[in-house]
Amino acid sequence: MKNKKRLKCKESTNSIQSYPPRSTKLVMRLIICKGAIQYLELFLILFFSCFCFKFSIAIDTITLTQPINDSESIISSNKVFQLGFFSPVNTTNRYVGIWYNNIPVKTVVWVANRDRPLIDSAGTLMISKDGNLVVLNGQKQIIWSSNVSNSAVNSSARLLDSGNLVLVDNSNGMTIWGSYQNPTDSFLENMILSSDRSTGEKILLKSWRSPSDPSVGSFSAGISLSTIPEFFVWNGSHPYWRSGPWNNQIFIGVQDMTSLYGNGFNVVDNHEGTVSVSFTYANKSVLTYISLNHDGALMQMGWTQGKQEPEVDWLFPETDCGIYGKCGPFGSCNSKDSPICSCLRGFEPNRIDEWNSGNFTGGCVRRTNLQCERNDSSSQESKKDGFFVLTTMKVPVFAEWSPVLANDCENQCLKNCSCTAYAYYDGIGCMLWNGSLIDIQKFSSGGADLYIRVAYSDLDKKRDLKLVIAISVIVGSIIISICAYFIWMVLVKRGFKKKFNEMLPFKRLFPEYSTEVSFEDNLNQVKLEELPLFKFEKLAIATDEFNWTNKLGQGGFGPVYKGKLPDGQEIAVKRLSRSSEQGLEEFMNEVVMISKLQHRNLVRLLGCCVEGKEKMLVYEYMPNKSLDAFIFDPQKQKLLDWSKRFDIIEGIGRGLLYLHRDSRLRIIHRDLKTSNILLDEELNPKISDFGMARIFCGEEHQANTRRVVGTYGYMSPEYAMQGLFSEKSDVFSFGVLLLEIVSGRRNTSFYDDEHSLSLLGYAWKLWNEDNIVTLIDPMISYQDFRSEILRCVNVGLLCVQEFAIDRPTISTVLSMLNSEISYLPTPKQPAFTQTPKSLSSQQSQSRCSRNELTVTIVDGR
Repeated sequence: MKNKKRLKCKESTNSIQSYPPRSTKLVMRLIICKGAIQYLELFLILFFSCFCFKFSIAIDTITLTQPINDSESIISSNKVFQLGFFSPVNTTNRYVGIWYNNIPVKTVVWVANRDRPLIDSAGTLMISKDGNLVVLNGQKQIIWSSNVSNSAVNSSARLLDSGNLVLVDNSNGMTIWGSYQNPTDSFLENMILSSDRSTGEKILLKSWRSPSDPSVGSFSAGISLSTIPEFFVWNGSHPYWRSGPWNNQIFIGVQDMTSLYGNGFNVVDNHEGTVSVSFTYANKSVLTYISLNHDGALMQMGWTQGKQEPEVDWLFPETDCGIYGKCGPFGSCNSKDSPICSCLRGFEPNRIDEWNSGNFTGGCVRRTNLQCERNDSSSQESKKDGFFVLTTMKVPVFAEWSPVLANDCENQCLKNCSCTAYAYYDGIGCMLWNGSLIDIQKFSSGGADLYIRVAYSDLDKKRDLKLVIAISVIVGSIIISICAYFIWMVLVKRGFKKKFNEMLPFKRLFPEYSTEVSFEDNLNQVKLEELPLFKFEKLAIATDEFNWTNKLGQGGFGPVYKGKLPDGQEIAVKRLSRSSEQGLEEFMNEVVMISKLQHRNLVRLLGCCVEGKEKMLVYEYMPNKSLDAFIFDPQKQKLLDWSKRFDIIEGIGRGLLYLHRDSRLRIIHRDLKTSNILLDEELNPKISDFGMARIFCGEEHQANTRRVVGTYGYMSPEYAMQGLFSEKSDVFSFGVLLLEIVSGRRNTSFYDDEHSLSLLGYAWKLWNEDNIVTLIDPMISYQDFRSEILRCVNVGLLCVQEFAIDRPTISTVLSMLNSEISYLPTPKQPAFTQTPKSLSSQQSQSRCSRNELTVTIVDGR
């Protein structure tokens, strides 16, 4: 027993010798635990940092490995739109949709699986193995797919701040599908609705069936396939509402619509089969969209920050008169009358009992047959048909367009016995109607003057008095003209105003033009009698009566048509729009300028036509149209390899050098852009459109103007902001052109969602990151021409520097491009690198088009 106790004592002694005291041991354990906790905290911080970083860069993106489930969503980079799962009111069905992110009421603007809802919360939105974007139900069955046949295996979906959900091929950055091309009931800014005349295919808005059912409803909306574009709402296949024809600024069938009210509606008709419509809203602080309701109402809504309810900017149809064909054929609707429908003069109700009961759809019929429809020739009956005018009208549907002038529009209608009405509207021209006149509405303001054809007996007899007055005025005018002629002869004999006599050829051609001092100095430089003059009739025959199928394009000056002379020579005819006062000035300016210019890189003027109010310029025809038709077209881009692109860059530069230095006149173009660079059969560039050009005299190096004309995106900052222009203004435009040719991207429509950069800002960013290869068009074989392409980008950035003094002259630019200057300066930051939303409000008075915006700012007197 004692031995055992000693043994225990010994063990105890050994323990005391081998280990520290209990208090020390406890302290050490605390130290160890505290260190472990610190390491654990550090680990968790790193873990969540990585997780959050990964989430932040993928917050607007769905990838093959990163789908979203019912409880998840993605948000666009600037938190404008959100994509996820939702349930409409009064239903538990689940749908994948896009809605505004920061407004009080969930406003859905797009739905994926609108016809196949999920019945539970087990759905998934993901990228499938074949690269399509798909919605799966709980059984992993595909209930909706983007259904792209040539999808890429390596693809991802991204939600943009525009509300467009795009499916992108990650291997080349190309968009292969987008929700903008597959809209539901909402029309967002810069979305395009279109119709193809050749295939009949349409991109339309399609209404929900009800507020709780987003499946396809009865109503659809989009642009029509008619000769003159109109916006329609259809109920099934039947028209429900229409906007009236487009006049290149507004839809004239919308009462009181102005270009400002239209807020940048833009219709593009390429006359090759496709017509499209888009819109922009000037005030970016208001979230604006157009919605097609389940009941067929088309409305523009605006959400202002801080407000709990949206504002309705407009709604159509506003009244029963807006409903298509409310009063039937030859009936007119006026919402201020009771009843709202009435027959046109010379017409009576088709079914009087239905009409009296309030059913107006049967319309009206003619009381007296037209003279052209009768065979007898009695004195009363043989009197010719005539027209009476209805003012401030919504014109009927199905207008046919005729290229004749306003004075000839009536005669054009009289030639055809089936023609029942005509109207002439600036921006459209002569409109003719054959057969029944449907959907006529009386406005209190706006609208058009509509001339209805009736028998002589139904005409206003006061017109005979008007005829007498008109004849008296004409005779009086002739007498006054004769007297003025004799007075003029006396003055000429006395040597009155010799300078006026010297300028007579030009004054005779342009009697309506009121010259400015800046032009008078240049007028005598042109002898117009030396310029070949074409007869209007000859050009009308050459262009097939200015048929729309021969229309090459449309500018602020007016339309351009392709024609063929009797000897087989193809020509381009630039026709001054009668309603364009600016176009008249541009016409004079272009004649003055281009008649003195001859260069292989400038378009050649063949002659002009001046007859009455018709003024036209005749140019050599360029079969490949303009540079923008190639450089921005995904198919035609392939035809422009780098060698050809570089030749085009050099050719434009040589043409510009001729204007600035080598011609008899020093000329600043002021509107250099891709659409003004024409390409001949061999894709040689030719600078065109000198309507905005200015001549510099003597040692003049810079000028300023209160009237800024040109195209945003190509205008130098000093010109856009202060009206100052010089050779360096054209150099800036050339730099933009150069970067567009290298990148294959349009500066005026480029927008980098992540950094709010313009094309110039994007190029500058990549230049500073030494990553300029990202800018280069994938169609270019970069490695074969690496140094030449980098040199071009460097030169382009030098040309678009913010301050004019920093930019090289065009002669220096050509030397740089041809490696005659081995060392290139480092460019400074370009102008207009940022495209902040705040700038948009400053452009509220601008009318936007899809690709570019030609601006004229006129100061009042």
